[in-house]
Amino acid sequence: MNIKIRLTILNFLEFAVWGAYLISMGLYLGSEGLGSNIGWFYSVQGFVSLCMPALMGIVADKWIQAQRLLGLCHAIAGAFMIAACLYGLSAAGNVSFGILFTLYTISVAFFMPTIALTNSVAYNALEKEGLDTVKAFPPIRVWGTVGFICSMWAVNLLGIKATAYQFALSGGLSLIMAAYSLTMPACPTNKGGEKKSLVEALGLRAFALFKDYRMAVFFIFSMLLGSCLQITNGYATSYLEAWGALPQYADSLMVKYSVIITSISQMSETLCILLIPFCLSRFGIKKVMLMSMLAWVFRFGFFAIGNPGTGFVFIILSMIVYGVAFDFFNISGSLFVDKETDLGIRNSAQGLFMMMTNGFGATVGMLTAQMVVNHYVFNLPEGSDTLPGWKTCWFIFAGYALVVAILFAILFRYKHEVKKD
Repeated sequence: MNIKIRLTILNFLEFAVWGAYLISMGLYLGSEGLGSNIGWFYSVQGFVSLCMPALMGIVADKWIQAQRLLGLCHAIAGAFMIAACLYGLSAAGNVSFGILFTLYTISVAFFMPTIALTNSVAYNALEKEGLDTVKAFPPIRVWGTVGFICSMWAVNLLGIKATAYQFALSGGLSLIMAAYSLTMPACPTNKGGEKKSLVEALGLRAFALFKDYRMAVFFIFSMLLGSCLQITNGYATSYLEAWGALPQYADSLMVKYSVIITSISQMSETLCILLIPFCLSRFGIKKVMLMSMLAWVFRFGFFAIGNPGTGFVFIILSMIVYGVAFDFFNISGSLFVDKETDLGIRNSAQGLFMMMTNGFGATVGMLTAQMVVNHYVFNLPEGSDTLPGWKTCWFIFAGYALVVAILFAILFRYKHEVKKD
């Protein structure tokens, strides 16, 4: 089979595993009375991202070929995700936070490194075929997002968006991925290579970049904006379905197909990737990052003013602007780091960018968001109308993103020169 097709399947499966629960898990937790703990389940992804990808990268470099380690990680992740499903089903109505959270955390700890390992396996396979990774990989990677969307649709259409069966779907796909990974071309290890200190291996040497004012400001604001990344993943579907408490909206499309509606965000993300080269060359990193920050303002703000009736258009607009909010920040920021750092520290700088955004930023942001949502929504007396509280939360998050945007515009110094072809 053509290597591009094989890698397309690999990426499809990789992100289908994630899409099976990432957007809908909040619904299940809420149905089990664990709504006030949603933030913990989403923040743990950021916490394990601080160390596990780097540690698994060291293992792949030194001892276990990347495709085999990818399979091993998915096998462990899948087994514990299925265990989480079985526990959830057996304890339905009386699920213990501690037990479910432990099983879920172990699964996520071994899943998060697989994203980088999948990239490494793909790059190695493409290079072995003599293909240009810069040109060949993006069309392959986009199928990962397609896989994510397909899993979201499956969870909604199968009627398992508020049940533990979503964990079984994710775990099953992970086990398939574990077996399929072993069919990939072998990746070399470097047992006798140059020895690095633990600081260098974990990419911590890049913290020296904080001595440069511009890079320090960039990384600090990357962390501040990274705080927004998981909020709608954790709470969007719970908010959309909260409208079902009103009789006139109980059977609305937004409530019945909340996960599918949310998948428009991922569709937008796929399309907005195509805008990045033009926007970066035309406007520069500062304006592109500001576009992302303002898009987060609209992402949250549209949620606040939307509803399943006359305000449904605002919900759809919120999904559409997500592509700008996510891509213009993550991908453009990564390209900026690649351009502005020396070759010897470039990989470490990329690791630092991920650590500040998906590590520190996403973890602190989600736990803070949990306190806000719990105060205005989940800690209300039983039977209370939660919709006013949800709207207050979205306005608070929008206000936060706006303050970050204003401060970034003032403090980040960068002069862009438009390049002429």
